[in-house]
Amino acid sequence: MQIKLDLNPEERAVLDWIDTRADGMIKTAKAWSAINSGSRNADGLEAMRAELETAFAATGGEISAIELPPTTVVDPDGTVREQAFTPAFHCRIRPQAPIRIVMTGHHDTVFPADSHFQATELWDDDTLNGPGVADMKGGILVMLHGILGLERSPWKDEIGIDVLISPDEEIGSLGSGPVLAELGAGADIGMTYEPALADGSLAGARKGSGNWSLKVSGRAAHAGREHHLGRNALAAACQFGLGLDDLNGKRPDVTFNLARIDGGGPPNVVPDNAVVRFNVRVKTENDRVWVEAELERLVDEICVRDGIDAELHGGFTRPPKPMSPANAKMFEWTRAAGTALGLDIRWQDTGGVCEGNNLWAAGCPNVDTLGVRGADIHSDREIVKLSSFAERAKLSAILLMKFAQGQFDAREARALAKAGTQD
Repeated sequence: MQIKLDLNPEERAVLDWIDTRADGMIKTAKAWSAINSGSRNADGLEAMRAELETAFAATGGEISAIELPPTTVVDPDGTVREQAFTPAFHCRIRPQAPIRIVMTGHHDTVFPADSHFQATELWDDDTLNGPGVADMKGGILVMLHGILGLERSPWKDEIGIDVLISPDEEIGSLGSGPVLAELGAGADIGMTYEPALADGSLAGARKGSGNWSLKVSGRAAHAGREHHLGRNALAAACQFGLGLDDLNGKRPDVTFNLARIDGGGPPNVVPDNAVVRFNVRVKTENDRVWVEAELERLVDEICVRDGIDAELHGGFTRPPKPMSPANAKMFEWTRAAGTALGLDIRWQDTGGVCEGNNLWAAGCPNVDTLGVRGADIHSDREIVKLSSFAERAKLSAILLMKFAQGQFDAREARALAKAGTQD
């Protein structure tokens, strides 16, 4: 049964105020889009974090930088090294408030510093094309104005918020993952600001995802004089890749994507190193266990070759996020808030992943596509629907105000999540 919401005069006043901020949100989105903050562009990421500090100062929260632990990466030549991250942005508002909400986003994009895609372009009165305008600099602005709306309401003291905006979401949240887990474990619910689809649909259940690099080592030799002395790492890597691809279709809803093989060199040298890079998507935790066993088997099979060694780096970084009763309750409330705005909010399951997966793994029920309406993200056709800035900020403001007034019971959702883990 769908919840029917009535908006009181104080709530309507907040929504009217957000409408007055629409042009400013669009102007800021254009300015932020012009800052290249690709996941490996440290200078751009720090410039963007400085912008966030200025913008979120209006919330009155305590702003800090969270240093993230480095991760291990495998270079194309097989060198294993540490990869550092720039700090994450953190804003804490009323940490002693009775209801705790974690709101997450990311200020990195998929577009590197040398990308050809660096500027915004207005395609029509409601469509802006540009890097990160939807994913997710626009979403950050929606989050900010949802909070500012709450701050103008008489119920703000009931809600405490932790805002985490990460520099590494597009590369798997390897550094920010532990911070997401900590904040998710301490919150009643989560709200994440990935873009909704252009028609306003939200993501429902999400698969889990993992990325790996397999370092394969052999022995170099002259391809003519001493071919028999060589041990071909590239051939072993290809064997592994074919075995990996053959796993597709062996288990429903599990996919293996062989993405790249680095290695080799001159045709007269037996290659002594190769690196295989791949991604796996799973629907359940049982799928994850099966995948890990199959990967171990494939590694053992290539290591049977005399003189071949292999090291597997990486793993599952985002567990599956099901449409559990707790997450379904969050969607029910979101849909009710949308109906109060005249929106028909729907959702659909997806193979994509985001920080909502991490929050759910920490026991935190959440909705993870509360950002702007957009399309064609991760491409130079990325767009945002300009009318969605105020629209989605008002959606978040209603949710926050209803949580603060107890009409939506955040603790109920958390209790449902806890009960689910004990079944």
